Amino acid sequence: MTNSVMVLGGYGNFGKRIADGLRARGVSVIIAGRDPKRAEACFDLNTGLAEALATYKPAVVVHTAGPYQGADYHVARTCIAAGVHYVDLSDARDFVVGFSALDAEAKAANVTAISGASTVPCLSSAAIDHFRDRFATLDAVDFGICPGQGAERGLATTAAILSYVGQPLKPFAGHEKAYGWQGLRRHRFPHLGPRLMGDCDIPDLDLLPAHYGLKSIRFGAGLELGFIHLGLWALSWTVRWRLLPFPLPNLAKPLLKAADLFDPLGSDDGGMFMVLSGTGHDGRPKRIDWHIIARDGDGPQIPSVPAILLAERLAQGEPLAAGARSSLGHIRLDDYLAALKPFNIATA
Repeated sequence: MTNSVMVLGGYGNFGKRIADGLRARGVSVIIAGRDPKRAEACFDLNTGLAEALATYKPAVVVHTAGPYQGADYHVARTCIAAGVHYVDLSDARDFVVGFSALDAEAKAANVTAISGASTVPCLSSAAIDHFRDRFATLDAVDFGICPGQGAERGLATTAAILSYVGQPLKPFAGHEKAYGWQGLRRHRFPHLGPRLMGDCDIPDLDLLPAHYGLKSIRFGAGLELGFIHLGLWALSWTVRWRLLPFPLPNLAKPLLKAADLFDPLGSDDGGMFMVLSGTGHDGRPKRIDWHIIARDGDGPQIPSVPAILLAERLAQGEPLAAGARSSLGHIRLDDYLAALKPFNIATA
């Protein structure tokens, strides 16, 4: 076994940033994928992973080759069977929440397997943990993400979003009925101004209420250009009313190309907000608004940080408890922000 990290999809939108981030920290990286021109380890993920692990002997695999909606745990199980630590960037609710089903296998193999090593639930839980002591009781969390129009977009991420647009979401704390990309609302970001938001399906909707005892949670995502956001909102109704004769993710590639045409009308600036509500230690209602703002196209660095930090720790032999679980609570907010210092990213 070497101390290298194999990044599956290491030339993709997030994979290349994770690979660069690991190299900058002195970690040896193996770029893996199906493209022989861009991958050092070229193989089909469904059939060639076990052989590749035996050949390259990485200490850690970082799985960035989504989408994870509807995916099984083949990659994670193959890594566990090979005794290789595993980290993925999944934001798929069922995938991350159900990942603990692999816990016994991972413990038996003395492997650490972590799912959802991305903005949610890693940064969201880090922010809550940072501010939690200021509340006597924390009752509600309302948060969301809105990237800049010019920020690089990946096909897998686009397909993942489209998979639940217009679809009924499983009930979550405080919301018995919600639909993907509906619940239209507006949030004003400092330095960015107002942006439209719509309901999205993420693991936090289950994980955060269970962990923090929340009575209400809500997550939204938005697009910088209002007319594009509203166009996707309109498409959500065709799905909800069953007017579309084919699955919406089939349009991922043409919709992504169409969105690229409007990049000159937007900016490279995006952000994330979290509104925490509850009761302060003085018995009075308390609210904290927290934002992280990314400029100059640096937004995709934010979801890349958890995989970089966790993979580095595992590759260097730093002890992380064996087992399979989500990334919730694994990184302190101060460490997360320290990793973002090289970029044009700040909190507000």
